[in-house]
Amino acid sequence: MAFIKVIHPEQAEGALQELYRLVRGPGGQVDQVLQIHSLRPHTMKGHMALYKAALHDTRNELPGWYLECIGVLVSRLNQCDYCDVHHSMGLKRQLRREKLDYTAYDRAIDRVLEGQEEVAPLTAQERAGLEYAIKLTRTPGEIVPADIEVLRQTGFSDGCILEINQVAAYFAYANRTVTGLGVDTEGESLGMAPPDNSDSSDWHHE
Repeated sequence: MAFIKVIHPEQAEGALQELYRLVRGPGGQVDQVLQIHSLRPHTMKGHMALYKAALHDTRNELPGWYLECIGVLVSRLNQCDYCDVHHSMGLKRQLRREKLDYTAYDRAIDRVLEGQEEVAPLTAQERAGLEYAIKLTRTPGEIVPADIEVLRQTGFSDGCILEINQVAAYFAYANRTVTGLGVDTEGESLGMAPPDNSDSSDWHHE
């Protein structure tokens, strides 16, 4: 149960009711990570826009499954079970779409977190991106230009480096929202997500 008061969709009226209509996912579910914003709906708008821009905008160049790997890794570092469970399911869905083995990638994420040498099926480039996300999460004040140069040398463009940074940064925010306010998965369908689209702000209209 959340640590603060939440106005649930069935209790909402007026502008909040309309906002819930706009942010609901497949099947009409409004995830509790969004409901937790109900006392300050403007922050719900900001959260949803950032989420969709970081993970579900077709102008991103990195594959969706890799962005989900970053989210799962950061959530595990931050001990955020809510985001780990949801985005592990999202990762499974994305990998299934690409005919890739979820179990192998899930284990590889854990091996990266443990500092192991063998992290197949992740490539050296993909591992480098995850290691950057680990450092950004654990010790953000220690990031230096050399960390970015490592990513460039593995073949990431600066735009893709920005994508990695934004996904890792988004999950730092989301994890702290969830763990700091007691959000849990009770009663939720897990791993549901909005469709990828070309405009991260098209879910809301004033």
